[in-house]
Amino acid sequence: MTVLATRSLVRRRGARTVLDGIDVAFAGGQLSAIVGPNGAGKTTLLRQLAGLDPPDGGEATLDGARVDRLGAAVRSRRIAYLPQSAAVYWPLLGRDLVALGRLPHGADLSRPLSPTDTAAIERALARVGSTSLAGRRIDELSQGERARLALARVLATEADVILADEPVANLDPAYALEAMTLLRAEAARGVCVVVCLHDLGLTARFADHVVLLVAGRMQASGAAAAVLQPDVIDRAYGVGFRTVTIDGVAQPVAWTYRGQNFSG
Repeated sequence: MTVLATRSLVRRRGARTVLDGIDVAFAGGQLSAIVGPNGAGKTTLLRQLAGLDPPDGGEATLDGARVDRLGAAVRSRRIAYLPQSAAVYWPLLGRDLVALGRLPHGADLSRPLSPTDTAAIERALARVGSTSLAGRRIDELSQGERARLALARVLATEADVILADEPVANLDPAYALEAMTLLRAEAARGVCVVVCLHDLGLTARFADHVVLLVAGRMQASGAAAAVLQPDVIDRAYGVGFRTVTIDGVAQPVAWTYRGQNFSG
């Protein structure tokens, strides 16, 4: 089973410590969510897990090997990273964007793709319901359609680990539910899926494991139902939460701020 972990992980930005002694493990077969208020260090932690930035102390490991010391080719095959926003500056076709996910496997986009690469691309497009977008220019697509193709690119990599930074940011509810359902399905297939999320409702519904960061420190880690308890997240977010149970899932709802009730 794939295990992505950190030990005493530290990351600084100038004189400021952005991550301070993070010890956590993410397992294959689970969807893990990193949550916390703005500036908590969520994106920084995800980039450390992806090996995109060197740590200032401690380490991030993939199955015991330091991520930042894995060769670029190995790392890009085993870890697929979806950034929070991926600006599009050229008129790629949808299929070509998804095909970028095959570069770690040696695909050469200047030549006809191998049957293996073509099959992986078609599977990824089908899984996100975007086969019809394959021949369209991505600079002419909606934000939700681009988000689908970006997720398809990650799926086409067929990596052991998927790291997604706010994959549902600025998406309407239908796209958000679709994206989280797809990521949950990847975890069910044995992939180690780690996402940064602001939406605690989606976190409660889809995450097996939740890590709560506050000001660069880990405040809690464990099952979603345990971490998303009001007495835990109230302190982290500085608001009062209420819990509503829907289909057996406890959903935290931000309700009061500095003693002001927003019930109207």
